[in-house]
Amino acid sequence: MAIAGSVPRVTTLFALSQNPINVPQFSIPTFSLPTSKSIFTSITNLSVSSPRFKSYNVSLSKTPYRLSCNCISAATTNTNYEFFDGSPEVELRLPLGSQDFQSSRDIFVDADGTTLIVRVQRSGSFTTLIETNNLFEKIKPAETIWFIDDDQLVINLKKQDPDLKWPDIVESWESLTAGAMQLLKGTSIYIVGSSTEINQKVARELAVGLGYTPLDTQELLETFFKQKIDSWVLAEGSDSLVEAESAILESLSSHVRAVVSTLGGKHGAATKADKWRLLYAGFTVFLSQTEAIDGDLAKEEARRQVQDGSLAYTNADVVVKIQGWDADHAKSVAQASLSALKQLILSDKKLPGIYIIPHN
Repeated sequence: MAIAGSVPRVTTLFALSQNPINVPQFSIPTFSLPTSKSIFTSITNLSVSSPRFKSYNVSLSKTPYRLSCNCISAATTNTNYEFFDGSPEVELRLPLGSQDFQSSRDIFVDADGTTLIVRVQRSGSFTTLIETNNLFEKIKPAETIWFIDDDQLVINLKKQDPDLKWPDIVESWESLTAGAMQLLKGTSIYIVGSSTEINQKVARELAVGLGYTPLDTQELLETFFKQKIDSWVLAEGSDSLVEAESAILESLSSHVRAVVSTLGGKHGAATKADKWRLLYAGFTVFLSQTEAIDGDLAKEEARRQVQDGSLAYTNADVVVKIQGWDADHAKSVAQASLSALKQLILSDKKLPGIYIIPHN
């Protein structure tokens, strides 16, 4: 099932690592940036445990631009509804209006763990009142109850997780960002990947949606040192740039409620295994570009890269695979990232927790 539109198709793969730890909550003191690049080489390492998670892979195909009902979709054929969260269950009220149906036997409610379809039969044909292939979270389909109340169809859905507050019946950009406070609890997000531009634009969308502070290591470096990244690499070498960004990341690790975009390509701190410890002050999202022509091939590619021990794949909390890139679709990538983070947090109720990073 797919929704016609102008957003890319999305497929998903999710796997937890065997050694999860709590998400760190920023015990590193703020680092005062030095006045010369040479001082960066004296930064000492920080000691933390091994990476928390393996991957939650999302692939975005370039064409056609449509949303596949798999991960972040929130397809509905009716936006005129009332929704209530009653803690252990949620209630959906759909107006029946002047629907010409004979009895309740003409109403069909089909709900499974993550989808909901409601149809009414009238004059021998079916009218769809609502259809969503991605509820905000899982339900207990066997405990679904529905009845007619005056001119409304009332549907009660029992939540699998009674403690999770549903902002809406469907998982959408709006419901994800509205529900993020209870999930992230102020934990920052770090965006890494092969493209600085993609990192920046996706981080900006996430920051705006979450109400977080957008922070950009390229902008901070170029502003502080008054030198473009390309000329820096030519003049000082990539190792100098790695150390510089590492110092920036150490300083930013004391911040909460921030989305940090890092340098892409071969020059950033994320290219060095010993620098990933600086990214563990929050959740890390790896944006990985792919040539895979469909979601299945993208998943297989991700599995191979995990098995091969690719640095970002083995270290990042979330992997988002992107085929093709258009800045107009940065929000779609951001939504996929946030959806993956939601599933990651819900898979381990200890997240986000508190983990103290020693500073030597």
